[in-house]
Amino acid sequence: MTRRLRPVGLGFAEDAPTRLVFTARASAAPDAVYRALAEEVTGWPSWFRAVTLARPTRGGGGREVRLMGGVRFQETVMAADPGLRYAYRVDETNVPGVRALLEEWLLTPADHSPGTAPGTTTTTGTPPAPGTATTTGTPPAPGTATTTGTPAAPGTAGTPGTLVRWTFAADGPPAFRLALTAARPGLGHSFRTAVRTLDARLAARTRG
Repeated sequence: MTRRLRPVGLGFAEDAPTRLVFTARASAAPDAVYRALAEEVTGWPSWFRAVTLARPTRGGGGREVRLMGGVRFQETVMAADPGLRYAYRVDETNVPGVRALLEEWLLTPADHSPGTAPGTTTTTGTPPAPGTATTTGTPPAPGTATTTGTPAAPGTAGTPGTLVRWTFAADGPPAFRLALTAARPGLGHSFRTAVRTLDARLAARTRG
């Protein structure tokens, strides 16, 4: 049964009772990632495995999204800032328990540091500061020279890329919030895989 949810504004991404925040790196530039998110909505199922259908509605002011398992969303686009941010609010859904839901994608330029692979994620309740990237591996010692010679492959050190931050903000009764928090690892895995897949598709498009 489809139910209407409480309308919320963009501030809900920061003050929702339950906030799941995930970050990942992509080797593609912010503008390319933004186009895939906001301007090529029908292409979401090709890189976000959980999505089975996505299409714009109301002349681009809304979206209809369906997920694996029969979940359905009718959404309103809340922010579409090219190369920077894409956010949408769920207005109607058949998901039980949820009272309000908003998702926000923030894009910031990022250079891939040595030891950091595209798709690395962190799942925290507190978002990193804008432009701050989580890196893995041991950073090079100060003053270490960068070798020259063979050009780096796409997505390696020195290649401009994008730090993608996805905030999943929701409200519902205690049982719903508990279940959503427990689902954090699965959502993080889904997000990480989606970013990797999208990044590969964008790289292939550039090469082609």
